[in-house]
Amino acid sequence: MKWTGLNELREQYLSFFEGKEHLRHKSFPLVPINDKSLLLINAGMAPLKKYFTGEEEPPRRRMTTCQKCIRTPDIERIGYTARHGTFFEMLGNFSFGNYFKTEAIHWAWEFCTTVLELPVDRLWVTIYENDDEAFEIWNKEIGVDASHIVRLGKEDNFWEIGSGPCGPCSEIYFDRGLEFGCGSEDCKPGCDCDRFMEFWNLVFTQFDGDGEGNYTPLANPNIDTGMGLERLACLMQGVNNLFEVDTIQNIMAAISEKAGVKYGENKEADISLRIITDHIRSTTFLVCDGVVPTNEGRGYVLRRLLRRAARHGRLLGIKGTFLTDIVAVVAKENITAYPELTEKLDYIQKIIGIEENKFAQTIDSGLEMLNAMVEETKNSGSSVLAGADVFKLNDTFGFPIDLTRELASENGLTIDEEGFKACLDEQKARSRAATAALGDFGWVGETFEFLEGLDKTEFTGYTATESEAKVVKMVNAETKEVLDSASEGKVIVILDKTPFYGEGGGQVGDTGKLYNDTLKIKVTNTKKHDDIYMHICDIEEGMISVNDTLNAKVCDCRRNAIKRNHSAVHLLQAALRKVLGNHVEQAGSYVDNERLRFDFRHFAAMTAEELAETEKLVNKVILEGLAIETVETDVESAKAMGAMALFGEKYGNLVRVVKMGDFSTELCGGTHLDNTAKAGLFKIISETSVAAGVRRIEATTGFGVLSLMAEKDELILNTAKELKSANTADIAKRATALQAELKAAKSEIEALNGKMAASKAGELTKDARDIKGLSVCAVETKDIAVDIARTMCDNVKAENSKAVIVIACNCDGKLNFVAACGKDAVASGAHAGNIVREISVIAGGKGGGRPDSAVSGAKDASKIKDALEAVYATVEAMIK
Repeated sequence: MKWTGLNELREQYLSFFEGKEHLRHKSFPLVPINDKSLLLINAGMAPLKKYFTGEEEPPRRRMTTCQKCIRTPDIERIGYTARHGTFFEMLGNFSFGNYFKTEAIHWAWEFCTTVLELPVDRLWVTIYENDDEAFEIWNKEIGVDASHIVRLGKEDNFWEIGSGPCGPCSEIYFDRGLEFGCGSEDCKPGCDCDRFMEFWNLVFTQFDGDGEGNYTPLANPNIDTGMGLERLACLMQGVNNLFEVDTIQNIMAAISEKAGVKYGENKEADISLRIITDHIRSTTFLVCDGVVPTNEGRGYVLRRLLRRAARHGRLLGIKGTFLTDIVAVVAKENITAYPELTEKLDYIQKIIGIEENKFAQTIDSGLEMLNAMVEETKNSGSSVLAGADVFKLNDTFGFPIDLTRELASENGLTIDEEGFKACLDEQKARSRAATAALGDFGWVGETFEFLEGLDKTEFTGYTATESEAKVVKMVNAETKEVLDSASEGKVIVILDKTPFYGEGGGQVGDTGKLYNDTLKIKVTNTKKHDDIYMHICDIEEGMISVNDTLNAKVCDCRRNAIKRNHSAVHLLQAALRKVLGNHVEQAGSYVDNERLRFDFRHFAAMTAEELAETEKLVNKVILEGLAIETVETDVESAKAMGAMALFGEKYGNLVRVVKMGDFSTELCGGTHLDNTAKAGLFKIISETSVAAGVRRIEATTGFGVLSLMAEKDELILNTAKELKSANTADIAKRATALQAELKAAKSEIEALNGKMAASKAGELTKDARDIKGLSVCAVETKDIAVDIARTMCDNVKAENSKAVIVIACNCDGKLNFVAACGKDAVASGAHAGNIVREISVIAGGKGGGRPDSAVSGAKDASKIKDALEAVYATVEAMIK
């Protein structure tokens, strides 16, 4: 065996199985596709589950991948040992009912001994204790000595999760040598010592288990193998842990250089270096795959990793932000397998940079508060931080709960997890109550049992808007009761073929009619499930029966409007990538006959200039009249044409490519124009935020632009009318003139108020009381606004430095207390803010302010007299 780099090992493995007629598939995204059971992809076979279960057809019966994975069960432990990390790559070769145990074992051995050139005498294998077939293959066909084959029980060598596909497995081990062993003469795979290193697991999925210990052989057994790339690199490079592997060590070296420390010289520094090295790998790949920092789900995983890495940078003494520089190193070390890291480098750095800066703004104040909580807890003799305090630190100040746990642990403390959870649950309950009225859209939770046994519907809508069709099934739209015939009400009709587009890919379903000589039915929507099209219909005239022949006609006017908007979505995405950068990716879309909505990944609100440039670019392409071509081909050919695929989407063997000149090429199953000119015009209506790192543009085309222009014209005419401007072209000038008039009037009013306040100030203080040498006055006014009262108070304190004045303003149904203290009064201990704070409570209010000036609010006007009387005692208690 010879030293081999991590990138070279990956290529050797994939090339080897490519030579065994496996489809070499690039890594699936870390974000699971159509799988809500997983937060993030955590195993090589995870993205392929539906191929194993038969729910989806694989692109080929043999596949091989190097899958990027993230596991985060114990983030707090990462770094404290060198054994584990959150990010890893899993090599795998898979068979979906094609080859089985014999080929899997033979190829695994061939790769280990001929490609990796591992010494045969140092290789061991384990098998399931009852798998005699595997023993025969390893021993009789491969020639592995029986002494190097270890039978282990179900816990070690049988793969199953509940009920479903399962089976025995066989693992390949490498003997690292006696120096790593426990000294026992019986030391072998299965021993707890470090001598034998498992590096490849071959799973033979040959049974269907019922979860009760009963197993039925599968008609078409599968193969699922997994080998950790980093672990294999450790073996081939003769190092003890993943942080010493070449590419990972290069990332750590860049961090060490930033911090001015060396790995291996200080235990605490080593922990920080491992944490940053691991977390920056994970976060770089997460952001590249579309995850952005949030406070829940996978976005929260990203935020935790980023903030933990940033904090440990501070512990190493790194000043300012630094993670964005390390991202470039991660991209460089992975450029051969993951060129998208380099292609999206600017975007990844911006997202990580924004989060690191946000954390820098909160970490100092948060640490100060947490340190105070720790000190207070220790002084009280407790060892538990209060849950409510921890929640406040997290919810109000954005301080990560996991960081609080970690820092508490470093100080020998724990947190009140139950108290924290109670506060969190209370907050969630409030959030649920606020959104409960929103409801669901679409057929959420709908079952489609009534479609079982039906053939796929032939879709003719790409080339036609009317087709003759046969009714193959019909159900009541509300009860889903199967019907033979119907003459009234709402029904769902399934035809053998249809020109109606079924809702999907962000495009709404078509509307139109079904008819023949005796029948008239209105189609209000079209949906589809597993390529079976469902026409939601209102029967207007006649009777419809199963096996009837009828005409299916799409509403041409509406369909054309939808096509204009859908084609404009493609033009918009291409324009955004040119204006903002190639990091822009679709995060969602919606297209109907009136407007289009496009969600995309971008880190900031678009400027007015960027929006104008984008709009202009789309209209330029429309006016150029580019031909729009559609081609059906396989995925790889489509990508070779430069077609953009929807992020995270799985595609079948045959895909549809929509090409608009050299400006836009995308995979899309929607309906489109045949020339960009037919979009007419394109107008952006709004640009907003819908989530962290996701922006939304709403726009319209064609007649929608005309409608928008008509709305704007009407608004301008009405505005001109209200401004009494005869010419709409002069409304801006008229508005400016009106603003100037209002400003002048406001200044005049303020001047008059000042004079009025000055004239009344003397009247207010005539009943002032002498309290320890200060002139204290508390009065009520019913016709003076708060701003005038403040001016009056300022005048009084300016004229008398020993004055303390409080005015109760009971005006227009609002009650306020306004107070002021002269300079000498403040020096004597009078405090306006504390005065209003105390007296406001009497009238059911609260407030405060500066020593010389303050305002508070109150609710109970019946308590004004009591509150004002309390002023004198309050001031007397303050005077030194």
